[in-house]
Amino acid sequence: LGDDDLVWVCDTDVNAAEDLAEQYLGCGASPEWRKVVTIPQVEAVIVCTPHNMLAEVALAAANAGKHVLVEKPAAISSVQLGRLLNVATGNHVKVRVGYNLRYHRAIRQAYGSMKAGQIGNLMYVRGRYGHGGRPDMEKEWRCDPKQSGGGELIDQGVHLIDLARWFLGDVRGGSSYIGKFFWTATTCEDNAFLWLSHEDWGRSHLHASWTEWKNLFSFEIFGTTGALKIEGLGGSYGTERLIWHNQEVMGQPPATTIWEFAGPDDSFELEWREFVRDIREDREPSLGIRDAQAVLRVVEEVYGK
Repeated sequence: LGDDDLVWVCDTDVNAAEDLAEQYLGCGASPEWRKVVTIPQVEAVIVCTPHNMLAEVALAAANAGKHVLVEKPAAISSVQLGRLLNVATGNHVKVRVGYNLRYHRAIRQAYGSMKAGQIGNLMYVRGRYGHGGRPDMEKEWRCDPKQSGGGELIDQGVHLIDLARWFLGDVRGGSSYIGKFFWTATTCEDNAFLWLSHEDWGRSHLHASWTEWKNLFSFEIFGTTGALKIEGLGGSYGTERLIWHNQEVMGQPPATTIWEFAGPDDSFELEWREFVRDIREDREPSLGIRDAQAVLRVVEEVYGK
């Protein structure tokens, strides 16, 4: 990891692997991921596959003594993540889970402002995240529960659960409703509504949707003296911005400050840097297997598993 060189690309479609590998001098391409994760030259593995393969690949890499950055939700069950945790601990390897929304600039600033007490004591969070699908989406792996583990809840909803946990603490209970309103050709839910209770009496109201039509991301944190509201993620989700409503005098219009974050999304780059620091500094990942387990336990409760 001295220069963070990409040395191998694996894909079941070897042409796709070769196309990506061509962009990196000396990078190999292979459809045989099981062999590649055992190569001594490989120090760390990035796992970005359909959900049903995430834990299998991550487990094989950890068994081979490799550090792992695995895309969310990292598995389709918390039991799978329990096995991964045992192996990672036994082999002294770092496993970071790719909930990259934590690294978006507006979200990072909002978290820092909340920690600094700029909105007083936390009361609740309201989050919405969704899109309107695509032609033939019902044929994609995300709409096949055997590959995805479920529908929109385990697709985009897990991001909202992770953020709610980050701001409010562990989930202690709640209620939910999942339904299929439009994408009726699938066996997956296209909308998920969650009302969760967290540590210290905080609450979150979360809605993930495949029927949003116009792409939307909205995450609002309400405290006793103000609110922080995040809108957009860049790209098709609109300009990323943070709005701070500072309720200095009750009953009067709040002082409002707005920050806009234009430019490319650097969340994945920051996520990677944190992963490298985990390894080089031999530190516990701040977003690790236990966090992913906690999110999946909420999903399993909603799905009745």
